[in-house]
Amino acid sequence: MKIALPLAACLSVPILSAQLPRADRARVLKQMDDTAPHYGQLSRLIWEFAEVGYKETKSSALLQDELRKHGFRIEENIGNIPTAFTATWGSGAPVIALMGEYDALPELSQEDVPERKPRSVGAPGHGCGHNLFGAAVAMAAITAKDYVEQHKLPGTIRFYGTPAEEGGGGKVYMARAGAFRDADVALTWHPGSENHAGLGSSLANINAKFKFRGVASHAASAPWNGRSALDAVLLMNHALELMREHVPTETRIHYIITKGGAAPNIVPENAETYVYARHPKMTVLDGVWARVVKCAEAAALATETKMEMEIVNSVWDVLPNDALAALLDKNLNAAGGVKYTPEERAFAEKLRRTMDLSSAPPLGSEETIVPPQVMRGLGGSTDVGDISWQLPTAQFTAATWAPGTSAHSWQSTAFSGMTIGRKGMLVAAKTLALTVLDLLHDPQQVKLAREAFEKRRAGVEYRSRVPALQGAPLTYRDTK
Repeated sequence: MKIALPLAACLSVPILSAQLPRADRARVLKQMDDTAPHYGQLSRLIWEFAEVGYKETKSSALLQDELRKHGFRIEENIGNIPTAFTATWGSGAPVIALMGEYDALPELSQEDVPERKPRSVGAPGHGCGHNLFGAAVAMAAITAKDYVEQHKLPGTIRFYGTPAEEGGGGKVYMARAGAFRDADVALTWHPGSENHAGLGSSLANINAKFKFRGVASHAASAPWNGRSALDAVLLMNHALELMREHVPTETRIHYIITKGGAAPNIVPENAETYVYARHPKMTVLDGVWARVVKCAEAAALATETKMEMEIVNSVWDVLPNDALAALLDKNLNAAGGVKYTPEERAFAEKLRRTMDLSSAPPLGSEETIVPPQVMRGLGGSTDVGDISWQLPTAQFTAATWAPGTSAHSWQSTAFSGMTIGRKGMLVAAKTLALTVLDLLHDPQQVKLAREAFEKRRAGVEYRSRVPALQGAPLTYRDTK
């Protein structure tokens, strides 16, 4: 296995000697190897449940039951979200937050086979690997708890069951409810096609549904009496297309038409478009979003319709943390990469033939740890960003999919349901567990994380772009 230069060496971040003893680290890793089949089965059950955001009833209950069985105290319905919960073990400082996700994506149902074969056509699937995500974090929390209990270390381990990361912003509303108020450090990971812990960030995101209301009329005999809400949607989206040339280069704007009318022979009275806008910095995205809203207002004016904007969600870009990233990188190297069996390699080779591999690394790179000084962004948005502006937070990726696999694809769903995904999940769980125990063995590391947080956050005030009195959008995935 290729070992990368530790991030601490790159950034002059001290890693003190009071961390987990070497022999204890080996015993923790051995314990995790022994329990891996059980947590792999949990991840498979969540993969089979494939529940979308705020509908993850069975997935949430499964994780709660597992944590409760191991002595964690469960608090449900955080932020008035039925599938949000916390599971706490221990007492006192420091409080280490471990964030787990378990929501699936619409229409990505897929069998764990290397060709396109939905388990159920049109059904959700775990194309972002959140089945692995939640199970790995639970495994890390329970493993760390077992060690802390045995060695009577002070501190608190808390698992956060965070629903609807995929556009629903569960963590935003949990934080508003005070769930993170006493946490000192937050850690998490994400499935991916490489092993990497560094100082990457993500894209800030504001998204909303723009609802237009016009006047219905017979589309053939009296179209002049109608005012088409669909025309307003099309005009707004065309304005967005023209605007793309005149926004900062890193901006991303995408949309779908979620309602286009009832029948072709009726001038549409109601229509709706669902728009995302993203940029690496929330402070820049604010200006882009103001122009998105102007496009909607102009479309309503031109078509003589009325427009209503419903903010669905907004998340900040992730604020990196130098000290925590150094710890994660060290422990990711200790956990190691993923080694395929001949059968797994054949599976990966066949599935990779269904992808565009023009910029993909070769098979075998899943065994290595990407050097931390190589900057990586998530390429998407996450509500982890909002937590990262409120307390020291760090996130890394583990190779749960073959190199070159895109998230939000049927290919990533397939990997997430089989042994390759579970091997990457184990790498992530080991990395998290070792990092939690380092922080509890050496509270000075918590202080260093806070100092790094204050330094990077300096001069920026966090404020969610979701209206202050708005509750979690529990029905945002509803299709009717």
